[in-house]
Amino acid sequence: MTGTGLRELKKQRTRDALLRAALELFTTQGYEHTTVDEIADAVEVSQRTFFRYFANKEEVAFAVQDIVESHFVDALRARPAEEGPFDAMRNAVRSAWDTIEEAIGEVVPVELHMRAYQMIESTPSLIAVHLRRSAELDEQVARLIADREGLDVDTDPRPRVAVAAVAAVMRVTGRLWGQGEDPSLAAIRELTEKYLDHLGPALAADWHSPVAAAPRDASPPTSGAHGE
Repeated sequence: MTGTGLRELKKQRTRDALLRAALELFTTQGYEHTTVDEIADAVEVSQRTFFRYFANKEEVAFAVQDIVESHFVDALRARPAEEGPFDAMRNAVRSAWDTIEEAIGEVVPVELHMRAYQMIESTPSLIAVHLRRSAELDEQVARLIADREGLDVDTDPRPRVAVAAVAAVMRVTGRLWGQGEDPSLAAIRELTEKYLDHLGPALAADWHSPVAAAPRDASPPTSGAHGE
């Protein structure tokens, strides 16, 4: 490996170490009660070194979430063109959960990420940031869905409406999981799948008609498909 390659590797290792230390401190003693100095001390570097890699505590708190969200977007881009919008998003969510270890395993353990995500969901000062970031992700996904369907997202409301429905389910399940006693990946995955599978029945016009449990391959009703 060249000298430049070794320097870059050392930088990446320092960044990852700061990230792991920060998330461990956030999840054990609380985000508000953790200082930048404590994070730097845990890795035996200076505060100045911390700020070379992260602008502030908020950035480090959401660093792994950035990777996870990009992983989902990549999974959505990879879905077959023949899948409708709801199927593509739901299957991308499942695929992203199934491969999350590949996405973040070299940076932080999945178990630590899950604890950090639960910490975000229960920290008032981070919830507003989380909602703003979620809105930005929703817009990115809506534009991706519009491109898949050959639609203009600014004149056809369907992409944003579809993404808003799925995003609402994700926010509900994230909140319920965060309030629960099982912080595992399996728990949030199962809860998310259950709620996504009930999105179609929830959008049905008549809730009083006998409806069987939503099948795994059921999609919400749509008005046309693939740009029709």
